Amino acid sequence: MLRLFQTCKGGRFTGVLQPFGPLLREFSAPAIALEDYCRTQHGIDIQHGKRIDDDVHMLFRHCTKLQSAKCLHARLIVSQAIQNVCISAKLVNLYCYLGSLVLARHAFDNIQNRDVYAWNAMISGYVRLGNSSEAIRCFSLFMMTSGLQPDYRTFPSVLKACRSLLDGMKIHCSALKFGFVWDVFVAASLVHLYCRYGPVANARMLFDEMPVRDMGSWNAMISGYCQSGNAKEALALSKELKVMDAVTIVSLLAACTEAGDFVRGVLIHLYSIKHGLDSELFVSNKLIDMYAESGNLKGCQKVFDRMIVRDLISWNSIIKAYELNEKPLRALRLFEEMRLNRVQPDCLTLISLASTLAQLGDVLGGRSVQGFTLRKGWLLEDITVGNTVVDMYAKLGLVDSARAVFDWLSNKDVISWNTIISGYAQNGFATESIEMYNEMEEEEEGGEMITPNQGTWVSVLPACSQSGALRQGMKIHGRLLKNGLCSDVFIGTSLADMYGKCGRLEDALSLFYQIPRVSSVPWNTLIACHGLHGHGEKAMKLFKEMLDEEVKPDHITFVTLLSACSHSGLVDEGRWCFEMMQTDYGIAPSLKHYGCMVDLFGRAGQLETAFSFIKTMPIQPDASIWGALLGACRVHGNVDLGKVASEHLFEVEPEHVGYHVLLSNMYASAGKWEGVDEIRGKGLRKTPGWSSMEVNNRVEVFYTGNQTHPMCEEIYKELTLLHEKMKMIGYVPDHRFVLQDVEDDEKEHILMSHSERLAIAFALITTPPKTRIQIFKNLRVCSDCHSVTKFISRITEREIVVRDSNRFHHFKDGVCSCGDYW
Repeated sequence: MLRLFQTCKGGRFTGVLQPFGPLLREFSAPAIALEDYCRTQHGIDIQHGKRIDDDVHMLFRHCTKLQSAKCLHARLIVSQAIQNVCISAKLVNLYCYLGSLVLARHAFDNIQNRDVYAWNAMISGYVRLGNSSEAIRCFSLFMMTSGLQPDYRTFPSVLKACRSLLDGMKIHCSALKFGFVWDVFVAASLVHLYCRYGPVANARMLFDEMPVRDMGSWNAMISGYCQSGNAKEALALSKELKVMDAVTIVSLLAACTEAGDFVRGVLIHLYSIKHGLDSELFVSNKLIDMYAESGNLKGCQKVFDRMIVRDLISWNSIIKAYELNEKPLRALRLFEEMRLNRVQPDCLTLISLASTLAQLGDVLGGRSVQGFTLRKGWLLEDITVGNTVVDMYAKLGLVDSARAVFDWLSNKDVISWNTIISGYAQNGFATESIEMYNEMEEEEEGGEMITPNQGTWVSVLPACSQSGALRQGMKIHGRLLKNGLCSDVFIGTSLADMYGKCGRLEDALSLFYQIPRVSSVPWNTLIACHGLHGHGEKAMKLFKEMLDEEVKPDHITFVTLLSACSHSGLVDEGRWCFEMMQTDYGIAPSLKHYGCMVDLFGRAGQLETAFSFIKTMPIQPDASIWGALLGACRVHGNVDLGKVASEHLFEVEPEHVGYHVLLSNMYASAGKWEGVDEIRGKGLRKTPGWSSMEVNNRVEVFYTGNQTHPMCEEIYKELTLLHEKMKMIGYVPDHRFVLQDVEDDEKEHILMSHSERLAIAFALITTPPKTRIQIFKNLRVCSDCHSVTKFISRITEREIVVRDSNRFHHFKDGVCSCGDYW
């Protein structure tokens, strides 16, 4: 180093040292001479005149900081060892390893007679530091100016730098030209390339033609299949593989998860245990993920418990496993255990924790998660975290908080919009959900329009179903047709569901037969739609057609079937389905199945059978079971059994307002006003009844007793005329459905102001004669309104469709499709 300083004249560097002037000036004084540095730091003695090759190679290994690399570079210049091409190339490698492409390129450009090793060092350095375009440019310069031929080390590096299929094919041609395409490393790199950017078939063709395959080649082909979504092909290829390493196992476990082949996953786990590969950290983490997806929580816990070393990914995987399988309490305990082990959570931990707290309904915990993400800065920096917090609040029912966080997000993506749209829909705010979709269509983020995806349509179409926004749904259908997306099974099923729940069952069936029907999802949807319309026989026919097409029913299939039988009075058919579910398909009945059976017996008037059925249930009845029995008692006027049902009901869920109101209505119908007064004395508030309809692209909403509508006077005038005509042809008001102890004329006025009657009168005034009227009601239609609507359909010669909280009623010529059974 002292010699180097003596070559400085007037602060200038001359000759070979001039390009390194700034570098050397940095260490002129008070820098320690390289000899002293080497001696004190590494015990290496560099004497003047001694061959330094061994010492230099030792120094390369000890340079772990950029400053020491610069010192070494200076010494190499002084000793003229820099003229050695191999040493210069090692220096390029060192600078790249330490993250300085500028110094690496500077050193590279000053190599006088570059060989292939030097070029490879520069190309691989660009690739290592993520500068793909410069790596390709450097390779092109090498090919055009060096006069050298690339070797087998050149192509793997430059193939990693390719960012398009066209770039890759050019490099492939060069490899063919120089005869390296069948080198095992080059071929494996080409397989990787075609798996990423080209048809996987091209990669497989290369793979099949390889004369020799190493483990890397097999792993490249298997992971390529997995990345392209061809999990079954990956598993089929692995059958030819006799030996696997940890990388192979991780790829195959991912393929098993994607293909749903969990038996094969267990076999791969056994192989990893036999060959000692299960102790690899990333293998164990992947095993937890695989068992979580299969629902095997015991397998997850067993793998986790056997792990000697656990990292953050391990904890995230086991917490996510319990969260995915709806075991939130266990997930929360694991999170607390993770903190006790002093493992700091990251974004993925908080994402699982937010979902866990949403499942538990823990509002306070949810707000704590938001506060934590705010302190860490994740809420604004990471859009995934922001979307998770929005989803958490929506699942907690805090729609206003979800909207506040959504509005706060600076860079919303399509998932952000999908989350808030589905959040509104899931909480019953269908109109707001549709409004958010329309706003999304007009929104721009970063100068680009937000493009809806599959999740958007699947989120907004249920909102159209809820609110009966048929025109909006048809508009979305038109866009989906234009984009060719209707054949997608999830989108097509959502469209069919929308048409079915908006009263267009024929259109729903037409769509159903246009989409793939290999899973139970579309079948369940159409069976449910037929049940809503009271077509129990058609629902059973669809179920038999499903079995003929060898589609396996699931637990949801039988819920929809039993519900359809309940709405149609098919008691024997319902019993048959309930037995078949257990004996033929091994599905243990859940509370939903038991609730459907109680509802089936109750609607049919078999109240004692329903009560006996509840008493023989092997699981504890919940509020929905006793609520179904109470509802049936109210319809059939069995006050005594209704009281028994209500006693059990209020033990299970004492604060539910709806059930108290139901009991009050039952007392009122039976004229037991003292019971009504006792319940109303608790200060309970009944959910107000409303009906909506779409007229002239606008949704009109009418509340029971409402007199604030702009056309209120015309509506009541029309209703008065209709009542006079109905009485002339036999209508007699049913005062049992007036839940106040008042005079008969006041009861008649109260009945007249029910929300569906106001909506029907408005439709008669504002729509052309003989056009169809469609009404959506939030509560169950009362018997008197049902009778009145039959009379109105006969007098006005109109088809009137009413969808209440239970089902559809199609009124035409004085007859309802439900056959007075609902």
